[in-house]
Amino acid sequence: MRLLLILAASFFVPCLAINVDTYVSKEYPIAKANLLANIGPSVTHPQVKPGVVVASPSPYVDYFYSWTRDSALVFKCLIDEFTSGRDTSLESLIKDYVASQARIQRLPTSAGLGEPKFYVNETVYTGTSNRPQRDGSALRAAAFINLAGFYEKTNLTYVQCTLWPVIALDLAYVSETWNLTTFDLWAELSSSSFWTATVQHHALRQGIELGKAIGSLDELTVKKYTTEAERILCFMQSFWNPSDGYMSANLGGGRTGLDANTVLASIHTFDPDRGCDVRTFQPCSSRALANLYKYVTSFAGFQANYRVPDGQAMATGRFAEDTYLGGNFWFLATFAVAEQLYDALYIWKTQAFIEIDIISADFFDVFYPGISPGKYAANTAIYETLVKAISAYADGFVAVVAGATPSSGSLSEQYSRLSGVSPVGASDFSWSYAAALTAFSARDGFVPKSGGPQDLKQSCVSSVETYTGNVSVTFDLHADLYWGVIPYVAGSLDALGDWSTDRAIILTPSYVSQNIWTVSLDLPANATFEYKYFTTWQSSITWESGVNRRLSLPASGYVYQNDTLAKFAP
Repeated sequence: MRLLLILAASFFVPCLAINVDTYVSKEYPIAKANLLANIGPSVTHPQVKPGVVVASPSPYVDYFYSWTRDSALVFKCLIDEFTSGRDTSLESLIKDYVASQARIQRLPTSAGLGEPKFYVNETVYTGTSNRPQRDGSALRAAAFINLAGFYEKTNLTYVQCTLWPVIALDLAYVSETWNLTTFDLWAELSSSSFWTATVQHHALRQGIELGKAIGSLDELTVKKYTTEAERILCFMQSFWNPSDGYMSANLGGGRTGLDANTVLASIHTFDPDRGCDVRTFQPCSSRALANLYKYVTSFAGFQANYRVPDGQAMATGRFAEDTYLGGNFWFLATFAVAEQLYDALYIWKTQAFIEIDIISADFFDVFYPGISPGKYAANTAIYETLVKAISAYADGFVAVVAGATPSSGSLSEQYSRLSGVSPVGASDFSWSYAAALTAFSARDGFVPKSGGPQDLKQSCVSSVETYTGNVSVTFDLHADLYWGVIPYVAGSLDALGDWSTDRAIILTPSYVSQNIWTVSLDLPANATFEYKYFTTWQSSITWESGVNRRLSLPASGYVYQNDTLAKFAP
């Protein structure tokens, strides 16, 4: 095993030479053991049911619950260990998780399958919580689907009778609710989330393939799920910020949109058979790499990163505007950056070339200044230079985490934005341990099994409907309006009233949120038009301020336009 020394820079701590190979070898068994200690049955905490994941046993932070999201990500990691043959002893624990989730999924909750967390004794948490959080069902389905792929040839009865009923309920929920608002990955913003849409798309695509393979999905349901998956894929593209070159984490919310959840979306929907596909935001795609560069550098102004030169790894957190517990770095976020880079390196080495376009050029310019867009084969000096430099860059993020890891090997939720080393927040955080294990596995060249079709349509056109020259456009307007104030949309198309307030289109309240107003229209394909919102109150009309909004439609398909109401002109 080669030895690679990486300098971990910190504002307060002298630079230390960290051997990444040594750190990984030491930390891997510790992280795995500590993670398993957070899963029932527990000797320390007998109330934790078998297969239930405790987010953190910390007495200082109230995380002694089981989140559907965290549990699915933890067990997806353990299922990969089991199905790859790296640890067959996990089978019993994995089946405990399956049984536990089958019971939890059917508990009556106020948010349905969007209920984010439960007590560790498998009862419903009825306290205050930001509901719904719609990613958990998709992530659980993906974990179960991965396990089903392993048992499909050897224990089909278990797949059809135990795994599929849970998967089927989750897929139905995703299909029916994906276009409704949700709290984001961090349970802070209620809007539309790129992370949630991406994992929902991934689960539906995989679920369709599994359902067909085991004979559990009828043709009509396959068509329905395929249609919804196509719509989600199209919707995912609306999060791209072309002017600034990154993927906005949420539509609305008042932040820049640079957020670790976009990096997490890329690694947790990584499909090696999709290569560098930009539509599904694969780790080596031009958009994912451009986004990674912008996300990482958004933390350059943090005190612990002051001494880090351009192009070197640095500590990262959820998002630069974070204020939770002071807004620190997160272990899972820094590990995620390394994992995306390892995944990208795997694909480049497998396909034996690196392709650079104008979107990803800034990312690659860090490692080869002045490089031009183009395709660089594995036998070229530029390819070799890039692979070597990016490998060191990826290892650098592991070295940053290594510098923040105490001698015991325990991983908390966060580490200090000031020192870059001191643990902050929940101790023995389960997701931090799972993030370490998946990053280490990616570094070793392990990749997940492909589970979805590869013939995705570039235009986002549904494969099961016929269009007649129109595009279905849904306008979702996020606005806090006083009672009696009614919003309308008007624009330069005849279908939008040609700017006439008398012919404008009224928006109606969404049943999912009182602050979302919606309308769906059939508009001419290939049209480019301007539009704007206004409100009426009794006999007065007030237009939103600012320039006209502008939208270009595809040749066919679906468009979901999420807007936030600008301030009104006086």
